[in-house]
Amino acid sequence: MGLQVEGSQPMFRLASVLYSLIATAFAGSAVIAVLSAGFVTTVAIISAALVGGLLALPAAWFVARRLYTSQA
Repeated sequence: MGLQVEGSQPMFRLASVLYSLIATAFAGSAVIAVLSAGFVTTVAIISAALVGGLLALPAAWFVARRLYTSQA
């Protein structure tokens, strides 16, 4: 059980495109949540953006795998 799937090169490209969209949404949501909670320091904002970007990695891979394997 690894990350290699038959034809993983096109799936990696799809995951990369999806990552750019998903990471923006996750990082933006995390920054909004941090600011709404009253944490207005630079460290809190950058940390929230980084966490959102990191959480987007498995999410983008999962969405890409679902889209790629469900194509007929």
